[in-house]
Amino acid sequence: MTESDAGTAAVLDAVSALVPNLRENGTAAEDRRWIPDENIELLEKAGVFQLGVPRRFGGLEATMADQFEVVTEISRGCASTGWVAAAWIEGAWVASLYPDEVQKEVYTSGAVRASGGLAPTAMFTPTDGGYVLNGSWGFNTGCRGADWNLVAGIVEHPDGTPEPLYALVPMAEFEIADDWHVSAAIGTGSFTTSATDVFVPARRVVGAEQLVTGTTTGRTNTGATGRNYGLITYVAALSVAVFIGAAKGAYDTFTERLPGKPIAYTNWAEQREHPLTQIKVATAANKITAAETLSAGFVRRLQDRADAGEHPTVEDSVTVRGQGGLATLLVKEAVEALHDVSGASALARGQHFQRFHRDVEGLTRHGMMTPFTNLELHGRMLLGLDPDSLYL
Repeated sequence: MTESDAGTAAVLDAVSALVPNLRENGTAAEDRRWIPDENIELLEKAGVFQLGVPRRFGGLEATMADQFEVVTEISRGCASTGWVAAAWIEGAWVASLYPDEVQKEVYTSGAVRASGGLAPTAMFTPTDGGYVLNGSWGFNTGCRGADWNLVAGIVEHPDGTPEPLYALVPMAEFEIADDWHVSAAIGTGSFTTSATDVFVPARRVVGAEQLVTGTTTGRTNTGATGRNYGLITYVAALSVAVFIGAAKGAYDTFTERLPGKPIAYTNWAEQREHPLTQIKVATAANKITAAETLSAGFVRRLQDRADAGEHPTVEDSVTVRGQGGLATLLVKEAVEALHDVSGASALARGQHFQRFHRDVEGLTRHGMMTPFTNLELHGRMLLGLDPDSLYL
Protein backbone atom coordinates (compact mmCIF):
# COMPACT_ATOMS: atom_id res chain seq x y z
CA MET A 1 0.00 0.00 0.00
CA THR A 2 1.40 3.41 -1.00
CA GLU A 3 1.48 6.39 1.33
CA SER A 4 -1.34 7.95 -0.67
CA ASP A 5 -3.42 4.74 -0.46
CA ALA A 6 -2.89 4.63 3.30
CA GLY A 7 -3.95 8.25 3.58
CA THR A 8 -7.11 7.65 1.60
CA ALA A 9 -7.95 4.57 3.66
CA ALA A 10 -7.58 6.66 6.80
CA VAL A 11 -10.00 9.23 5.36
CA LEU A 12 -12.59 6.52 4.71
CA ASP A 13 -12.22 5.10 8.23
CA ALA A 14 -12.58 8.58 9.72
CA VAL A 15 -15.65 9.38 7.62
CA SER A 16 -17.32 6.07 8.54
CA ALA A 17 -16.94 6.99 12.20
CA LEU A 18 -18.64 10.34 11.52
CA VAL A 19 -21.84 8.90 10.02
CA PRO A 20 -23.85 9.11 13.29
CA ASN A 21 -22.75 12.74 13.83
CA LEU A 22 -23.68 13.76 10.29
CA ARG A 23 -27.04 12.03 10.60
CA GLU A 24 -27.87 13.69 13.90
CA ASN A 25 -27.00 17.11 12.44
CA GLY A 26 -29.49 16.67 9.61
CA THR A 27 -32.31 18.67 11.21
CA ALA A 28 -29.94 21.54 12.03
CA ALA A 29 -28.72 21.54 8.42
CA GLU A 30 -32.28 21.94 7.21
CA ASP A 31 -33.09 24.63 9.78
CA ARG A 32 -30.22 26.84 8.58
CA ARG A 33 -30.47 25.71 4.90
CA TRP A 34 -26.75 25.01 5.03
CA ILE A 35 -24.74 22.24 6.67
CA PRO A 36 -23.49 22.99 10.19
CA ASP A 37 -19.95 24.26 10.66
CA GLU A 38 -19.32 21.14 12.72
CA ASN A 39 -19.86 18.95 9.64
CA ILE A 40 -17.30 20.96 7.66
CA GLU A 41 -14.79 20.85 10.51
CA LEU A 42 -15.22 17.09 10.91
CA LEU A 43 -14.72 16.45 7.19
CA GLU A 44 -11.75 18.82 7.12
CA LYS A 45 -10.12 16.98 10.01
CA ALA A 46 -10.83 13.64 8.30
CA GLY A 47 -8.91 14.81 5.21
CA VAL A 48 -11.85 14.79 2.80
CA PHE A 49 -10.84 18.05 1.13
CA GLN A 50 -7.41 16.67 0.24
CA LEU A 51 -8.83 13.90 -1.95
CA GLY A 52 -8.91 15.88 -5.21
CA VAL A 53 -5.67 17.78 -4.62
CA PRO A 54 -2.52 16.61 -6.47
CA ARG A 55 0.14 14.93 -4.36
CA ARG A 56 2.77 17.45 -5.40
CA PHE A 57 0.77 20.10 -3.51
CA GLY A 58 0.33 18.00 -0.38
CA GLY A 59 -2.97 16.38 -1.39
CA LEU A 60 -3.97 12.72 -1.58
CA GLU A 61 -4.79 12.62 -5.32
CA ALA A 62 -7.20 9.77 -4.60
CA THR A 63 -8.41 7.38 -7.28
CA MET A 64 -11.91 7.68 -8.67
CA ALA A 65 -12.99 4.57 -6.76
CA ASP A 66 -11.69 5.93 -3.46
CA GLN A 67 -13.39 9.29 -3.96
CA PHE A 68 -16.63 7.49 -4.81
CA GLU A 69 -16.43 5.37 -1.66
CA VAL A 70 -15.78 8.35 0.61
CA VAL A 71 -18.66 10.38 -0.86
CA THR A 72 -20.97 7.37 -0.53
CA GLU A 73 -20.11 7.03 3.14
CA ILE A 74 -20.60 10.74 3.87
CA SER A 75 -23.99 10.61 2.14
CA ARG A 76 -24.98 7.59 4.25
CA GLY A 77 -24.85 10.03 7.14
CA CYS A 78 -26.34 13.07 5.40
CA ALA A 79 -27.20 13.47 1.72
CA SER A 80 -26.84 17.26 1.85
CA THR A 81 -23.37 16.99 3.37
CA GLY A 82 -22.46 14.36 0.78
CA TRP A 83 -23.66 16.59 -2.07
CA VAL A 84 -21.59 19.50 -0.75
CA ALA A 85 -18.53 17.31 -0.20
CA ALA A 86 -18.80 15.90 -3.73
CA ALA A 87 -19.07 19.42 -5.17
CA TRP A 88 -16.00 20.59 -3.25
CA ILE A 89 -13.94 17.50 -4.15
CA GLU A 90 -14.91 17.94 -7.80
CA GLY A 91 -14.04 21.63 -7.70
CA ALA A 92 -10.66 20.92 -6.16
CA TRP A 93 -9.93 18.42 -8.92
CA VAL A 94 -11.04 20.87 -11.64
CA ALA A 95 -8.32 23.28 -10.51
CA SER A 96 -5.79 20.66 -11.68
CA LEU A 97 -6.96 21.35 -15.24
CA TYR A 98 -5.68 24.94 -15.06
CA PRO A 99 -2.12 26.08 -15.85
CA ASP A 100 0.56 25.32 -13.27
CA GLU A 101 0.74 28.91 -12.04
CA VAL A 102 -2.98 28.84 -11.19
CA GLN A 103 -2.66 25.49 -9.47
CA LYS A 104 0.04 26.98 -7.24
CA GLU A 105 -2.40 29.75 -6.27
CA VAL A 106 -5.27 27.39 -5.50
CA TYR A 107 -3.42 24.55 -3.81
CA THR A 108 -1.62 26.59 -1.18
CA SER A 109 -2.63 24.45 1.80
CA GLY A 110 -3.07 20.94 0.37
CA ALA A 111 -6.83 21.07 1.08
CA VAL A 112 -9.28 22.97 -1.13
CA ARG A 113 -13.02 23.66 -1.12
CA ALA A 114 -14.20 24.88 -4.53
CA SER A 115 -17.81 25.36 -5.60
CA GLY A 116 -19.02 25.91 -9.12
CA GLY A 117 -21.62 26.95 -11.65
CA LEU A 118 -21.20 25.11 -14.94
CA ALA A 119 -23.99 26.90 -16.84
CA PRO A 120 -22.63 29.90 -18.85
CA THR A 121 -24.96 32.50 -17.33
CA ALA A 122 -22.53 35.44 -17.28
CA MET A 123 -20.49 37.65 -19.58
CA PHE A 124 -16.73 38.08 -19.80
CA THR A 125 -15.55 41.45 -21.12
CA PRO A 126 -11.89 41.57 -22.21
CA THR A 127 -9.73 44.17 -20.48
CA ASP A 128 -6.02 44.74 -19.88
CA GLY A 129 -4.56 41.61 -18.27
CA GLY A 130 -7.78 39.63 -18.20
CA TYR A 131 -11.55 40.00 -18.12
CA VAL A 132 -14.32 41.81 -16.26
CA LEU A 133 -16.94 39.34 -15.10
CA ASN A 134 -20.66 40.08 -14.63
CA GLY A 135 -23.45 37.61 -13.99
CA SER A 136 -25.13 35.18 -11.64
CA TRP A 137 -25.10 31.43 -11.06
CA GLY A 138 -28.01 29.68 -9.37
CA PHE A 139 -27.84 26.39 -7.47
CA ASN A 140 -24.24 27.12 -6.40
CA THR A 141 -23.83 24.26 -3.94
CA GLY A 142 -21.55 24.89 -0.97
CA CYS A 143 -20.85 28.51 -1.88
CA ARG A 144 -21.04 29.70 1.75
CA GLY A 145 -18.10 27.52 2.77
CA ALA A 146 -15.99 27.49 -0.40
CA ASP A 147 -12.59 29.07 -0.98
CA TRP A 148 -12.98 29.31 -4.76
CA ASN A 149 -15.79 29.47 -7.30
CA LEU A 150 -15.57 27.86 -10.75
CA VAL A 151 -17.94 29.85 -12.96
CA ALA A 152 -18.91 29.76 -16.62
CA GLY A 153 -19.76 32.61 -18.96
CA ILE A 154 -19.56 33.86 -22.54
CA VAL A 155 -17.09 36.19 -24.22
CA GLU A 156 -18.05 37.78 -27.51
CA HIS A 157 -15.12 38.06 -29.90
CA PRO A 158 -14.69 41.08 -32.25
CA ASP A 159 -16.24 39.13 -35.14
CA GLY A 160 -19.34 38.46 -33.03
CA THR A 161 -18.49 34.82 -32.34
CA PRO A 162 -19.39 33.74 -28.78
CA GLU A 163 -17.09 31.47 -26.80
CA PRO A 164 -17.85 29.84 -23.44
CA LEU A 165 -15.18 30.30 -20.79
CA TYR A 166 -14.53 28.95 -17.31
CA ALA A 167 -12.93 31.06 -14.59
CA LEU A 168 -11.58 30.28 -11.13
CA VAL A 169 -12.32 33.19 -8.82
CA PRO A 170 -11.96 33.57 -5.04
CA MET A 171 -15.38 33.16 -3.44
CA ALA A 172 -14.82 36.40 -1.54
CA GLU A 173 -15.33 38.26 -4.84
CA PHE A 174 -18.99 37.18 -5.07
CA GLU A 175 -22.25 38.22 -3.46
CA ILE A 176 -24.35 35.36 -2.08
CA ALA A 177 -28.14 35.70 -2.19
CA ASP A 178 -30.34 34.28 0.57
CA ASP A 179 -32.59 32.46 -1.89
CA TRP A 180 -32.31 28.74 -1.10
CA HIS A 181 -35.85 27.84 0.02
CA VAL A 182 -36.60 24.27 -1.07
CA SER A 183 -38.18 21.01 0.10
CA ALA A 184 -35.24 18.66 -0.54
CA ALA A 185 -31.44 18.82 -0.28
CA ILE A 186 -32.15 21.77 1.97
CA GLY A 187 -28.82 21.62 3.76
CA THR A 188 -26.75 21.95 0.57
CA GLY A 189 -26.91 25.76 0.74
CA SER A 190 -27.16 25.98 -3.04
CA PHE A 191 -27.65 29.74 -3.06
CA THR A 192 -27.20 32.07 -6.04
CA THR A 193 -23.82 33.76 -6.37
CA SER A 194 -23.32 36.98 -8.36
CA ALA A 195 -20.34 38.87 -9.73
CA THR A 196 -20.46 42.60 -10.43
CA ASP A 197 -17.53 44.05 -12.39
CA VAL A 198 -15.13 41.47 -10.97
CA PHE A 199 -11.67 41.49 -12.55
CA VAL A 200 -10.32 38.03 -13.36
CA PRO A 201 -6.67 37.68 -14.46
CA ALA A 202 -6.26 35.99 -17.84
CA ARG A 203 -4.33 33.10 -16.29
CA ARG A 204 -7.45 32.02 -14.37
CA VAL A 205 -9.72 31.99 -17.44
CA VAL A 206 -9.76 28.97 -19.76
CA GLY A 207 -11.84 28.10 -22.82
CA ALA A 208 -14.61 25.64 -21.99
CA GLU A 209 -13.54 23.26 -24.75
CA GLN A 210 -9.97 23.11 -23.41
CA LEU A 211 -11.11 22.56 -19.84
CA VAL A 212 -13.67 19.88 -20.72
CA THR A 213 -11.22 17.97 -22.92
CA GLY A 214 -8.23 18.41 -20.62
CA THR A 215 -6.15 20.22 -23.24
CA THR A 216 -5.35 23.39 -21.30
CA THR A 217 -1.84 24.63 -22.06
CA GLY A 218 0.76 25.46 -19.45
CA ARG A 219 0.13 22.48 -17.20
CA THR A 220 2.53 19.64 -16.54
CA ASN A 221 -0.05 17.16 -15.16
CA THR A 222 -1.35 15.95 -18.52
CA GLY A 223 -1.21 12.49 -20.07
CA ALA A 224 -0.64 9.37 -17.99
CA THR A 225 -1.22 10.86 -14.54
CA GLY A 226 -4.14 8.57 -13.81
CA ARG A 227 -6.37 11.50 -12.87
CA ASN A 228 -7.60 12.95 -16.18
CA TYR A 229 -11.23 11.86 -16.11
CA GLY A 230 -12.94 14.48 -18.28
CA LEU A 231 -14.73 17.36 -16.55
CA ILE A 232 -18.43 16.68 -17.20
CA THR A 233 -18.01 12.91 -17.05
CA TYR A 234 -16.17 13.08 -13.74
CA VAL A 235 -18.76 15.36 -12.12
CA ALA A 236 -21.64 13.14 -13.28
CA ALA A 237 -19.90 9.95 -12.14
CA LEU A 238 -18.94 11.14 -8.65
CA SER A 239 -22.40 12.61 -8.05
CA VAL A 240 -23.95 9.13 -8.33
CA ALA A 241 -22.17 8.25 -5.07
CA VAL A 242 -24.43 10.69 -3.20
CA PHE A 243 -27.55 8.83 -4.34
CA ILE A 244 -26.16 5.43 -3.38
CA GLY A 245 -25.05 6.70 0.03
CA ALA A 246 -28.41 8.35 0.69
CA ALA A 247 -30.22 5.14 -0.26
CA LYS A 248 -28.02 3.22 2.17
CA GLY A 249 -28.85 5.76 4.85
CA ALA A 250 -32.55 5.33 4.12
CA TYR A 251 -32.21 1.55 4.32
CA ASP A 252 -30.32 1.77 7.62
CA THR A 253 -32.79 4.12 9.26
CA PHE A 254 -35.80 2.15 8.00
CA THR A 255 -34.62 -1.27 9.17
CA GLU A 256 -33.32 0.02 12.52
CA ARG A 257 -36.88 1.00 13.49
CA LEU A 258 -38.50 -2.35 12.64
CA PRO A 259 -37.83 -4.53 15.72
CA GLY A 260 -40.87 -4.28 17.98
CA LYS A 261 -42.71 -1.95 15.58
CA PRO A 262 -46.35 -2.99 14.96
CA ILE A 263 -48.52 -2.19 11.96
CA ALA A 264 -51.15 0.26 13.16
CA TYR A 265 -54.81 -0.76 13.11
CA THR A 266 -53.94 -4.41 12.33
CA ASN A 267 -53.15 -7.53 14.32
CA TRP A 268 -49.51 -7.45 13.20
CA ALA A 269 -47.43 -6.84 16.35
CA GLU A 270 -44.16 -7.09 14.36
CA GLN A 271 -44.02 -5.31 11.01
CA ARG A 272 -40.87 -7.22 10.02
CA GLU A 273 -42.90 -10.45 10.06
CA HIS A 274 -45.26 -9.17 7.37
CA PRO A 275 -44.49 -10.60 3.89
CA LEU A 276 -44.96 -7.24 2.14
CA THR A 277 -42.35 -5.61 4.39
CA GLN A 278 -39.97 -8.49 3.70
CA ILE A 279 -40.48 -8.14 -0.06
CA LYS A 280 -39.97 -4.36 0.03
CA VAL A 281 -36.80 -4.65 2.12
CA ALA A 282 -35.34 -7.33 -0.15
CA THR A 283 -36.24 -5.26 -3.22
CA ALA A 284 -34.55 -2.19 -1.78
CA ALA A 285 -31.42 -4.07 -0.72
CA ASN A 286 -30.98 -5.71 -4.10
CA LYS A 287 -31.58 -2.50 -6.06
CA ILE A 288 -28.94 -0.72 -3.97
CA THR A 289 -26.51 -3.58 -4.57
CA ALA A 290 -27.27 -3.51 -8.31
CA ALA A 291 -26.62 0.24 -8.41
CA GLU A 292 -23.31 -0.23 -6.57
CA THR A 293 -22.22 -2.95 -8.98
CA LEU A 294 -23.16 -0.87 -12.02
CA SER A 295 -21.34 2.15 -10.63
CA ALA A 296 -18.20 0.17 -9.84
CA GLY A 297 -18.07 -0.76 -13.52
CA PHE A 298 -18.18 2.77 -14.90
CA VAL A 299 -15.83 4.07 -12.21
CA ARG A 300 -13.31 1.37 -13.17
CA ARG A 301 -13.80 2.26 -16.85
CA LEU A 302 -12.90 5.89 -16.18
CA GLN A 303 -9.91 4.96 -14.03
CA ASP A 304 -8.58 2.50 -16.62
CA ARG A 305 -8.80 5.18 -19.30
CA ALA A 306 -7.05 7.72 -17.07
CA ASP A 307 -4.33 5.25 -16.10
CA ALA A 308 -3.65 4.69 -19.79
CA GLY A 309 -3.10 8.44 -20.18
CA GLU A 310 -6.18 8.83 -22.35
CA HIS A 311 -9.12 11.20 -22.18
CA PRO A 312 -12.56 9.55 -21.97
CA THR A 313 -14.10 8.92 -25.37
CA VAL A 314 -17.61 10.03 -26.28
CA GLU A 315 -18.67 6.42 -25.82
CA ASP A 316 -17.12 6.39 -22.34
CA SER A 317 -18.86 9.60 -21.36
CA VAL A 318 -22.26 8.57 -22.68
CA THR A 319 -21.96 5.14 -21.05
CA VAL A 320 -21.15 6.75 -17.69
CA ARG A 321 -24.17 9.01 -18.03
CA GLY A 322 -26.46 6.14 -19.02
CA GLN A 323 -25.26 3.66 -16.42
CA GLY A 324 -25.18 6.40 -13.81
CA GLY A 325 -28.74 7.27 -14.77
CA LEU A 326 -29.88 3.70 -14.23
CA ALA A 327 -27.99 3.46 -10.93
CA THR A 328 -29.73 6.63 -9.77
CA LEU A 329 -33.12 5.29 -10.85
CA LEU A 330 -32.49 2.02 -9.02
CA VAL A 331 -31.69 3.67 -5.69
CA LYS A 332 -34.62 6.06 -6.09
CA GLU A 333 -36.90 3.03 -6.54
CA ALA A 334 -35.24 1.33 -3.56
CA VAL A 335 -36.03 4.24 -1.26
CA GLU A 336 -39.57 4.49 -2.65
CA ALA A 337 -40.10 0.78 -1.92
CA LEU A 338 -39.22 1.37 1.73
CA HIS A 339 -41.31 4.53 1.86
CA ASP A 340 -44.34 2.52 0.73
CA VAL A 341 -44.27 0.58 4.02
CA SER A 342 -42.70 3.16 6.31
CA GLY A 343 -45.88 4.17 8.12
CA ALA A 344 -46.98 7.64 9.17
CA SER A 345 -44.52 7.84 12.07
CA ALA A 346 -41.64 8.01 9.59
CA LEU A 347 -42.87 11.41 8.40
CA ALA A 348 -41.80 13.14 11.62
CA ARG A 349 -38.95 15.60 11.12
CA GLY A 350 -37.01 13.86 13.85
CA GLN A 351 -36.94 10.66 11.82
CA HIS A 352 -33.92 10.54 9.53
CA PHE A 353 -35.61 8.27 6.98
CA GLN A 354 -37.97 10.96 5.71
CA ARG A 355 -35.02 13.28 5.03
CA PHE A 356 -33.21 10.66 2.97
CA HIS A 357 -36.43 10.03 1.04
CA ARG A 358 -36.96 13.72 0.25
CA ASP A 359 -33.31 14.27 -0.64
CA VAL A 360 -33.17 11.37 -3.09
CA GLU A 361 -36.43 12.47 -4.71
CA GLY A 362 -35.23 16.07 -4.94
CA LEU A 363 -31.71 15.43 -6.20
CA THR A 364 -32.98 13.27 -9.07
CA ARG A 365 -34.43 16.53 -10.44
CA HIS A 366 -30.91 17.91 -10.95
CA GLY A 367 -30.48 18.66 -14.66
CA MET A 368 -27.33 16.57 -15.08
CA MET A 369 -28.54 13.70 -12.89
CA THR A 370 -32.12 13.19 -14.10
CA PRO A 371 -32.23 9.42 -14.80
CA PHE A 372 -34.34 9.45 -17.95
CA THR A 373 -32.36 12.25 -19.61
CA ASN A 374 -29.17 10.23 -19.09
CA LEU A 375 -30.78 7.01 -20.27
CA GLU A 376 -31.96 8.84 -23.38
CA LEU A 377 -28.37 9.90 -24.15
CA HIS A 378 -27.20 6.32 -23.76
CA GLY A 379 -30.07 4.94 -25.80
CA ARG A 380 -29.35 7.30 -28.69
CA MET A 381 -25.76 6.12 -28.83
CA LEU A 382 -26.72 2.44 -28.60
CA LEU A 383 -29.05 2.96 -31.56
CA GLY A 384 -26.34 4.57 -33.67
CA LEU A 385 -27.54 8.15 -33.23
CA ASP A 386 -25.62 11.22 -32.11
CA PRO A 387 -26.00 11.76 -28.34
CA ASP A 388 -27.16 15.31 -29.17
CA SER A 389 -25.58 16.90 -26.10
CA LEU A 390 -22.66 19.27 -25.53
CA TYR A 391 -22.39 18.22 -21.89
CA LEU A 392 -20.19 15.15 -22.28
